[in-house]
This record gives sequence, structure tokens and C-alpha cells, in this order.
Amino acid sequence: MITEVVDARQVRIDNAAAWELLHKATQITIAKGKHLAPLHPQQDAKEEILKQVMGPSGNLRAPTLRVGDTFVVGFHPDFYQQWRQQK
Repeated sequence: MITEVVDARQVRIDNAAAWELLHKATQITIAKGKHLAPLHPQQDAKEEILKQVMGPSGNLRAPTLRVGDTFVVGFHPDFYQQWRQQK
């Protein structure tokens, strides 16, 4: 069940706001094209995480999905299907 939708064209999520959302996550999966990269805020550097999740406009990349304490940033259709089946 989707509890909140934020339109990235209307609501800007900059570095500080993105880090506030992501810093307590247990895992962040970055999807770029056919590549997937898992990141862990407790282990990986803040700067590296922000470099991966922020778009060229300085806004959090879309789509970004949050389920509990995990995030998926970016789009990868095969991963989405597998991830949804696990949740």
C-alpha cells in the first residue's frame, strides 16, 4: 500500500533533505540503467551516497521508493519486480 507520493517536479529534495531521509536506512539500492549498487549508510560515506542518489539538477533522483527502512533510488524494471515479490 502506498502511503505517500511526492512529485519531484513540485517538491525539491536537496542534499540535506535527502540525507535526512536516507541516513537511518538499513540499505539503499541504486539503480542506474542495468546496474545495481547496494549502499549502507552505516558503512558507506555520506558523500558517496549523496553522489549516487542526487541527480544533475541537485534534486533526489526519481523514482525513489521507501519501504520501511530500505530505499530504492532509480529505475530498473527487473529489480523492481523481484523486490516487490520479496516485500
